[in-house]
Amino acid sequence: MQKTFMQRPQDVQREWHLVDAKGRVLGEVAAEAATLLIGKNKPTFTPHVDGGDYVIVINASEVAVTGNKEQDKMYYRHSGRPGGLKQENFATLLDRDPQQVIERAVKGMLPKNKQQTPRLRRLKVFAGAEHAYEDKLKQAK
Repeated sequence: MQKTFMQRPQDVQREWHLVDAKGRVLGEVAAEAATLLIGKNKPTFTPHVDGGDYVIVINASEVAVTGNKEQDKMYYRHSGRPGGLKQENFATLLDRDPQQVIERAVKGMLPKNKQQTPRLRRLKVFAGAEHAYEDKLKQAK
């Protein structure tokens, strides 16, 4: 008889992954990062245990979108005060803060549960090709 495998939180082995967003579509990059953060790429995946890995996304400022989304895709935020709704399109947000574009896309692809916040903490996004986790990636190889 075969037993069902259930991963335990103390048995989680976290790895480091590098995702290059240069010239790639935003949705593809976000989907790949979300899959790695959740841990669905591992044979030890267990839904109720956060067994995902660390993900480093580089070249966030060079991510692409299809169609007219550069002008049509809108991002909203609210200050909490009357009349405090702010909006900006994809091109403006990409110029102002390219990391936020990737972070928002990945957050939208993660399950809305208690594991979302710790998973997002393991996402590291950089606008350029340089990042501060070279030593972690070398250890993982």
